[in-house]
Amino acid sequence: MSLVGSRAGRERKGMAGILFDTSVYITALRRGESSLLERRRSSLTRDGGSRPLWVSAVVLTELYVGAPEKGARQQLLRLERTFTTLNRLLVPIQQDWSLAGQVLAQLGAKYGYEQIGRTRLVHDALIAMSAARRGITIITYNDADYRRLAEFRPIQWVSAEDEAL
Repeated sequence: MSLVGSRAGRERKGMAGILFDTSVYITALRRGESSLLERRRSSLTRDGGSRPLWVSAVVLTELYVGAPEKGARQQLLRLERTFTTLNRLLVPIQQDWSLAGQVLAQLGAKYGYEQIGRTRLVHDALIAMSAARRGITIITYNDADYRRLAEFRPIQWVSAEDEAL
């Protein structure tokens, strides 16, 4: 299990939450586990306590792109409406965009732009920066991407491989 980052200097409102990266939703849907879209709370194996689940606007965008069927898009619309109503839709602000660009520039300088898949990492960087701002833990199957992002900005993330989702 990987947990990186500190809570210092973060905007905190209530109990810190959990956010599933796009990779978690896609994996669940490919396995026929659409019930993941109905969840509103989740827990981490290491602490077992129930935490509020958040949805990233960036994750929603990626899911919409991959949902060509009307039924799938309707499921996503319900997910979006629910989390908007719960006030747990995480939308990147200007600072998140700026930090994402800075982190990606540092990654590119260290690893080379071709090595980091710069375009692919933009979404993960936006998810990471906005989650870090709120003290939210990201659960992902993209361990390598978040590990690299965490080299340049403290973020909290956990491998989905280590979690009983």
